Amino acid sequence: MIRERWFGATGRRVPQIALEGTIDLEGALVLDDVSDLDAIRAAHAAGTPVVVRASSVEEVHAALSLGEVACALVRDEKLLELDLPHLTYGSFP
Repeated sequence: MIRERWFGATGRRVPQIALEGTIDLEGALVLDDVSDLDAIRAAHAAGTPVVVRASSVEEVHAALSLGEVACALVRDEKLLELDLPHLTYGSFP
């Protein structure tokens, strides 16, 4: 199951994790990491989609832990299969 998020105020939904080059990023703020929280929050408040590049499980998790981030862009197809609820909340009995 592909989980999706809103792509800013565009009315479009995108996969929360996408392979770089597979989705249209026109009009989005594309960042290499989540270090500039002010820019992320300002873009989100303005309705601009926020996309963050990620190259590890930790980077994907950090990006998608922010509700303002629409999508984490990855180059490694293995990262498309991450189970974010499990990473965030752990296993359920």
